[in-house]
Amino acid sequence: MGKPRGIPKKKGFIKRPKTSHKPGSAKKLGKKGKAERTNLVENGRREEVSPTSSSVCSFEENLDSGPVEHGFSGGDSSVHNLLDVLGSSNPKFAAMYKKRQREQLGLSSSDEEEDDDRSASGSMSDKEYADEEGSGDESGPSNLDENHAKGIIDDGDEDSAEDYPEDYNDGDDKETLSSFDSHLARSLMKEEVDNLKDPKWKFKWEMPENYIPLSKWTGTGEPISKEPGKEMASSLKEKIHKHWKNINKASASGDINSSRENFFFSLFNTYRDIMHCNKKPFYVKGGEEDSIIMDAYLLHILNHIYRTRELVIKNDAKLNKLEGGREEVLGSDAYLDQGFTRPKVLFLLPLRSIALSVVLRLIQLTPLTNKDNVEHLDRFTEEFGALNDEEHNKKDSSSQGRSKPADFRTLFGGNNNDHFVLGIKFTKRTMKLYSDFYSSDIIVASPLGLVTKIGETEFDKEKDVDYLSSIEIVVIDHADVIVMQNWTHVNTVFDHLNLTPSKQHGTDIMRIRPWYLDGQARFYRQTILLGSYLNPDMNALFNKFCVNYQGKAKLVSEYKGVLPKILLQVQQIYERFNPSSIIDADDARLDYFCKKVFPKIKDSIEGGIMIFISSYFEFVRIRNFLKSQNASFCLLGEYTKQSDISRARVWFFEGKRKIMLYTERAHFYHRYKIRGIQDLIIYSLPERKEFYPEILNMLDASRNMMCNVLFSRFDLLKLERIVGTAAAKRMLSSEKDMFVFS
Repeated sequence: MGKPRGIPKKKGFIKRPKTSHKPGSAKKLGKKGKAERTNLVENGRREEVSPTSSSVCSFEENLDSGPVEHGFSGGDSSVHNLLDVLGSSNPKFAAMYKKRQREQLGLSSSDEEEDDDRSASGSMSDKEYADEEGSGDESGPSNLDENHAKGIIDDGDEDSAEDYPEDYNDGDDKETLSSFDSHLARSLMKEEVDNLKDPKWKFKWEMPENYIPLSKWTGTGEPISKEPGKEMASSLKEKIHKHWKNINKASASGDINSSRENFFFSLFNTYRDIMHCNKKPFYVKGGEEDSIIMDAYLLHILNHIYRTRELVIKNDAKLNKLEGGREEVLGSDAYLDQGFTRPKVLFLLPLRSIALSVVLRLIQLTPLTNKDNVEHLDRFTEEFGALNDEEHNKKDSSSQGRSKPADFRTLFGGNNNDHFVLGIKFTKRTMKLYSDFYSSDIIVASPLGLVTKIGETEFDKEKDVDYLSSIEIVVIDHADVIVMQNWTHVNTVFDHLNLTPSKQHGTDIMRIRPWYLDGQARFYRQTILLGSYLNPDMNALFNKFCVNYQGKAKLVSEYKGVLPKILLQVQQIYERFNPSSIIDADDARLDYFCKKVFPKIKDSIEGGIMIFISSYFEFVRIRNFLKSQNASFCLLGEYTKQSDISRARVWFFEGKRKIMLYTERAHFYHRYKIRGIQDLIIYSLPERKEFYPEILNMLDASRNMMCNVLFSRFDLLKLERIVGTAAAKRMLSSEKDMFVFS
């Protein structure tokens, strides 16, 4: 949960593999052509990768600002240099490349002659290109792990036709154009790319969410269908759809076409960026809703993986039949079907127990002929499963375990380790867990696990995270739990998505989609962000890193509040302070506390004052202030040792320490019942609305039954979940600064 380590700048290049000809493929190039191509590519471009900052943005920026530049330092020009060099020795490649350039610039065919004249006089010779680049690092990707060097090799099983789905059809595809095809085959014009680099998102349409009270969907672009109908049946690969029906024992008119399941699949199948942050999680009696949404995104991902595999093997088969050899690839866009590396889907999940549920359901939904064909399943269930029987029984039998709320026991009842990275590979007959990352189709990881991998590249130059370069779908599920860990890790991961790789990893550059080479992959990446509540960090991610050209859709909700869940007659006094901007909000809060609140409690004889603080940053500031005032206080934070926690709780209960500082993250991970509270001060409102009544109900032994709450206009998202949207808006717009609830 500490700060992620910095990532060094590193130089790298992409070069054509020395031997890209596969057995059974088309004819080889002649000796002269082969020698020219080898010399040209080995003099290929080098690119310096400069990762962007992963700092958390302000609340105002989170709501309104556009995307950041996504780590491409000169990416477009350097890739164009590589393409120019390849084209200079091959007329077909040159013609194809110039055609694509004209399309991106919006030029018509009538401009071709003028364009050809300019390019004939402006091209750089091979020797000139080599001389210009000669001052750089001449070393290639040496001393690589064998699997990484091959890129698509895992346990000796080459990525051949056997690695693709059984429903591969060598004939023409008679299906209508799928959303997969239309999304990835689209070429963006230069004007569209410029707009996406600095987008002004306009949420034009709204649609009610019938299953969540006071909620509606809103989005950019064309409205999504209000009646998705049978899109799941028509859009899914037939093999996946039949398997889905079989495992659910559903007929055509049964659950398979229920409006709820079909809606979410249809939503994900638009390939837009999706944010749904009012999902009822499984650990708060929301198992059915969680399962429906999980099934929808897993089916969408399986569909994406299977269509990707089918497309590649179809093109392999066609290339094997071509008389003109692999040079035909250069003259047709039909064979551009790959990214820089194989992994296409990334799951970011907070805990191993949640990853276990997702992967086991993925296995169930995968149309394998035999579930015994899942390799390393025993190892996976052992490493990601629950505690062993002895530890589990000991935990359940303890009085402390029985006193925890039901949602806590459900969430943390399994393996709550938050450090993992797992590769999953699909082949024709098997599904391989723990596959090498570069031969995987899906990567399942925690943010901490991936940030650790990113940090390792700083100390070991032979390591890299290029397997994140071609991710096309990212799913962040249970984002609310990740917020309680360290959201900065998520920003760090997104900083390293869809960057130009430092090594080639066995990629056939003749079949890379043009938008990868042009540094536009982030405009095609779909992000699905799911959680039980929304906060400024999630807003920042959605606004800055989610720049899919298809647009966005998000759920907007209003709230009734949780005040009725408070069992005691507690007088709640809300005190508003008014910072001039988000930058000054933290200082203004501390200043208000020091001048308005602390003078009332510093001379307290009785004690029993608990100060609840949402963030660790605020916790440190209050701690330092109390030290400077020689106040009698104790600490209960997320980094406090267990022995110190036990001592602090006893001291506070017995009155030996008059003030206790208690953080939200400490409550999230331990759910302590603090005894001896007489007065409660909520320095900053909790992110999780259910914590508010829990904390106030700890005043059961208090003689005062009072609680003071500090808030400002920048606390709207927290405030409306607790007091209700209507009340929150009135409190922020009122001329008064003090409000009382009882």
